[in-house]
Amino acid sequence: MGMLLPAQQMVAQQKTQPTTMQRAVQELPTDGPLTIRPLLQQLGCRLLTGKTGSIVAIKPQTGEILCLATNSPEGFNTKYAITRPYPPGSTLKTANALTLLSEGLVNRDTAIPCDSVFLDGNIRVKCHKHRSPIKLVDALAHSCNTWFLVSFASMINDDFAYESHDEAIDTWRAYMRSMGLGGPIGIDFPGEQGGLLANSNYLKRRYPNGWDGKTVMWAGMGQGDVTVTILQLCNLAVSIANRGTWLPPHIHQETPERPLAERYKTPRQTKVKPEAYEPVIEGMRKAVEYGTAYSINTSAYQICGKTGTAETAGPDHSLFIGFAPMKNPQIAIAVCIEHGGFGADMAAPMASLIMEQYLKGDLSKKSEQKAKRLAAIKVK
Repeated sequence: MGMLLPAQQMVAQQKTQPTTMQRAVQELPTDGPLTIRPLLQQLGCRLLTGKTGSIVAIKPQTGEILCLATNSPEGFNTKYAITRPYPPGSTLKTANALTLLSEGLVNRDTAIPCDSVFLDGNIRVKCHKHRSPIKLVDALAHSCNTWFLVSFASMINDDFAYESHDEAIDTWRAYMRSMGLGGPIGIDFPGEQGGLLANSNYLKRRYPNGWDGKTVMWAGMGQGDVTVTILQLCNLAVSIANRGTWLPPHIHQETPERPLAERYKTPRQTKVKPEAYEPVIEGMRKAVEYGTAYSINTSAYQICGKTGTAETAGPDHSLFIGFAPMKNPQIAIAVCIEHGGFGADMAAPMASLIMEQYLKGDLSKKSEQKAKRLAAIKVK
């Protein structure tokens, strides 16, 4: 899987492809050994050629950053993954499901009718084709917009569980923050930015005439008043892989001369109840087995994942979060390709290649051909 090397040494080790490697390590710290795996970084950089976006991979047990490959409109820019906020799209359905389960507002058998579209007055939101009514696990597997729009709006409007809309939205935000979303999570790399997670004060300012669950229901499907960085999305995948804990991600390797600060060794606990993880992880596994990410399923190891397709002013962003193997995960990953279309089109297959490179040590011939095809695609 490669040695842990400083950025300059990584370039020297890859003399056969210096241009790619130089791009892959551009702007990485050069002040000591890094946790970055050179082959993963090179592959990530290669896949991002001609595109704008980021690929972040983390070792769940330690918080070590294995890959931090990015490409900005101005060129390769490592900080893009920690500064550029995006709507998370359907990747956030995992975090919303964990919140709803923990609050006791839904269970794995909660079923909601959906006939491939959500309709409410003049609001019309398309959905993937699937059986109806649909329950939680399959709602994650098939990324059912209706299930999450209805469930999230119901949470905010629940006047039995919460005294007000304000309390409901602030409760939701506390869960999101505990999973590392919406704000800096403390990477040992300067310049990290946060994002947006609406709270009651923000919503009072934005909607001075009042708001309710219907106003903000878009957050249920990762749109509206919520943005995150790709580092934060990868951290969400880490917290799910670890069933409720995460270590602040770091890019520097610990050495006797430069020990890690204690904050990178102190696990953080999400607000999510432990029993909530099982159905969500099952839903992420089913997404790969027969759902929106079925194209990356493999018999070599069990991948758990969630696709995302984030709406923007232009073509949609392609997103994916996931981890593998399902039991004892060794790698968690988040990918975003700006204007790359459906999450299953670009982000998911790229993630699968990074996972294969790390878990198997190399790409198969078939996967190498897939990598070449993806690398050749240009996205404006």
